[in-house]
Parts: sequence; C-alpha cells; structure tokens
Amino acid sequence: MSDESALMTAGHAATNMTVDGQRLWDSLMEMAKIGPGIAGGNNRQTLTDADAEGRALFRSWCEAAGMSMGLDRMGNMFMRHEGAEPDLDPVYIGSHLDTQPTGGKYDGVLGVLAGLEVVRSIRDLGIRTRRPIVVVNWTNEEGARFAPAMLASGVFAGVHDEDYANSRVDAEGKRFGDELDRIGWRGDEAPGARKIHAMFEYHIEQGPILEAEGREIGVVTHGQGLWWLQVTLTGKDAHTGSTPMGMRVNAGLGMARIIEAVHRIAMDHQPNAVGAVGQANVWPNSRNVIPGKAVFTIDFRSPDLGKLTSMRSKLELEASKIAAELGLGIEIEPVGHFDPVTFDPGLVATVRRAAEGLGLTHMDIVSGAGHDACWINRVAPTVMIMCPCVGGLSHNEAEEITPDWAKAGCDVLLHAVLEAAEVVR
Repeated sequence: MSDESALMTAGHAATNMTVDGQRLWDSLMEMAKIGPGIAGGNNRQTLTDADAEGRALFRSWCEAAGMSMGLDRMGNMFMRHEGAEPDLDPVYIGSHLDTQPTGGKYDGVLGVLAGLEVVRSIRDLGIRTRRPIVVVNWTNEEGARFAPAMLASGVFAGVHDEDYANSRVDAEGKRFGDELDRIGWRGDEAPGARKIHAMFEYHIEQGPILEAEGREIGVVTHGQGLWWLQVTLTGKDAHTGSTPMGMRVNAGLGMARIIEAVHRIAMDHQPNAVGAVGQANVWPNSRNVIPGKAVFTIDFRSPDLGKLTSMRSKLELEASKIAAELGLGIEIEPVGHFDPVTFDPGLVATVRRAAEGLGLTHMDIVSGAGHDACWINRVAPTVMIMCPCVGGLSHNEAEEITPDWAKAGCDVLLHAVLEAAEVVR
C-alpha cells in the first residue's frame, strides 16, 4: 500500500493528494491544436471533422489510461475506469469537447480533460474505488451549429427524443443525424440506459464573479433557467432608394425594435434576470435592399422561474404589437428551454468539504450559463464546480484561465469524486 493510500480513512482521501497540473495543462493545449480559431481560440463545432478528430484524441488518451469506451446513439462518449465492485452505479465526470465558432480553449474542454486527469491521478496514486468512474463527453452542448444547446444530454435525460435530435438542422440545412453518421461517432447504446450514482461537471465560470472576489473555487448551488425564442419577421424586399418611407414593410426595423424591447424587459425584471439577442440574420442582406425577412434568437435567463416566465410572456405580447404596427408577419418559436436548477445538496456539501480540506478559497455561486449538468440533474444527483476565468470572458477566442486555477478546481474534483466513489485502498 502506498503512503498516500495509507492516509485514507473512512472513504476520504488525504488532503495532500493532488492531480498533475502540468499534465492537465498540456492536455488542454494539445486538444486546442484541433480546430484552431483565427485569434488564439478554437472553432471545433459539433459533428465537424475537427470534432471527430478531437474525439479520437480523447479516446486514445483514455484508452492509454486503461479506460474502455461506451458510445450511445447520440454520440455521447462514456470512458469507464473500473471499480472494485463493477455492478455498482458509477460516478460520472463530464462536460463537452465542442466549441463555439469563435470559442475559447477551456469552455467545456476543461471539464472533460479534468475528468481524464482525475483517473490518471487515481492510477498514479494506486487508489482503488468501490464504484467505477466514467468520464463523459456530451455531444452538442453548445447548440451553436444545431439548436437547442445541451441536445444529447437532453436526449439522455428524456427531455428530447431521438427523432427530434436527429432532425435538427444547421444553417446549411444539414441534419444532426446525418452529420453524426458522417463523422462516424454514432454508437449502438440506447441514450439514457445507463445508471448514474452521481455526476460532477467542472467548468470555467464564464462570468467575472470569482475573479473579482478573489476566490479559486465556485461551489455551484443552482443554475439559471433559460428561454431561447427564435423570432421570424416577414416583410417585403424593396429598393432602399426608391421606396417611400411610409410604404416600407421593413423586417430589419422590426428586429431592431424587438431587440430594444428585450433589453428593456430584462432591465424591468432586475435583479437576477438577463436578456439579449446574440444571433441575427436579415435577407437578402444587400446594401440597397430593405430587408424582407429577419430571423433572430432571444436569450432570456433567470434563476427565478417566475421572472423567466414573465419575460417570455411580455416579450411575446410586445413583439406581436411591434410587428402589427409595422405590417410584418411574425412567428415566435421556442428553440431552447430549461427551468432553473437546484443541484444536489449532498454533492454541494461534498464539493465544499473538498475545497475547505484543500485550503482553497471558495464561495457559493449560481451558474449563469446552461450546462449538461442541468439536464442530468433530472435523472441523477449532480453538482458543478467552477474556476475563475480572466475578466469573466467566455464564448470568445480571448477566453483565458491560469494553470493554477485549472489545477485547483481539478484537485477539488479529485477529492469530491473519491468521496462519492468510495476509496477502498
């Protein structure tokens, strides 16, 4: 028995045990070479060739660490490290490898590769757990190419069915199911067939709070709810120079007024509410043609279900009024939704104990973004751990964290997972 193993009692790991921070950082930098962006980040969108390459690299690392792969029909990857009692429900660690078109090197990827690092460290330290540990890469968390976000974890949790997921199309009309088959990462396993004892997701904060407060660890107690509302306005294409102002049916003008309304509605629901339009397109998108069509997506979020519901209701009323005043046709389609999330109190306490035992500064925090953990929380006890990111910047190629922050959160992950998986030697 190793010295480290001898220090473990009652299923709790010794606080002097840590992960290999340099190995974790090197893995992050190596993965970032796949699907590089144009400004230092990544463009490894889901079900692209770059996604397939990133998956293959992750699989090779896991198999080198003695893990075996399961793959379901949504392309979710489950890399299993065996426990002393294989029939027990495993402890899962997971996030996603896909990125935004102009994404950073850490969003999602940190949580997947930190899971791998936990298993590597467990092997290095000669630790054995009662329960198996599974590191998972969930497909299409970002929703940048195929809406909605968290699509495959949503199928796993029973929020969406497989036909719905396979029928999602990207901006070029390509189907999710066809692209999953094309890159060769569709498995045979039924989504949701697996049992989960507990799931941990480690993620960058994607906001400024932890850095501003000087805390190394965010103990995530809740997640904001979300509505994504896709608005389609239909007007009339016309010449910008020869069409009188009073005779225009301008879809672009309607979009502008609704975007302003989104901001005002979110401000009216302060505190703890946000709203914006992040994706917008007009047609024919010509300099001298009044837009005859506009399609854009509204993103409302709040940890308060009442506020979330109210913002959607007020927006739908006001947008319809704006369209009517301008003579525009309007359709509003929900393309993404989840209610506010309360993470498992027992696992929250486990994470907090791990941070305190390691002497790391920490605070409770509410996740401002949606994550796969929000769906898995419906079917299994789930919790999230967060580390700071510089300036709170994310979904941007300038997204940055430090090696020390990455390691600190991974150390907390290691100790929390060992408590949940129950150390036997």
